[in-house]
Amino acid sequence: MLTAFVGDLHLSADRPDITQAFLQFLQQGLDNVETLYIIGDLFEVWMGDDIAEPFTLEIASALARVAEQIPVFFTQGNRDFMLGKAYCKQAGMTLLPDIFVTQLYGESTVILHGDSLCTLDVGYQKFRRFRSIALVRWVYSHLPKQTRLNIAAKIRQKSQLGNKQKQYEIMDVEPSAVDSLLTQTGCSLMIHGHTHRPAIHQLPYGLKRVVVGDWYTQGSVLMVSPEGCNLLQLPFDAN
Repeated sequence: MLTAFVGDLHLSADRPDITQAFLQFLQQGLDNVETLYIIGDLFEVWMGDDIAEPFTLEIASALARVAEQIPVFFTQGNRDFMLGKAYCKQAGMTLLPDIFVTQLYGESTVILHGDSLCTLDVGYQKFRRFRSIALVRWVYSHLPKQTRLNIAAKIRQKSQLGNKQKQYEIMDVEPSAVDSLLTQTGCSLMIHGHTHRPAIHQLPYGLKRVVVGDWYTQGSVLMVSPEGCNLLQLPFDAN
């Protein structure tokens, strides 16, 4: 049996090719899979569960069909941190905490989106702490819909501009943050996304960090089995 991990799909109405590839994966790519984890940034931006574009309803329906067969877990990312219990219920997903520890085929595993590990990006970490405050999230969720749409557009524009100006190292995880979380949780395996740099990193003392890839130019899936981890690329349909 297999456990599948995907993340950083950044689904949006202006990238129907990614949406179609993901829908195809849900329909045809889960043979022998017993659990599906979506570890953040399923959507490019999320303004609130009460603001749903038509394509997000299609995704929810497809996920709900999968959830009738196997468990589907979701971790919020930095783009869809406002995706909440209402949409998860509609999609049949179980909403996980930011840091989730589980036993994966006998190995203690910590699962997260990964943005909290990029500690050298001081400006982003300040914003992350601010938007994690319960009162801030409550106020944001009760703003008028158009106001939230405008805020989301500005955040996306600022993020894209800022990323172009940041150094490569700042946007990657900080090794000391990885070591600290592995020690804190007592896990030997870490699985995360966010950096868009898929790889299987062998760490000292038999520890391992696995990064799932993004879905900008092809699909990316991590399949975990009792035998180990396997990163797969799923080419988009040329048609």
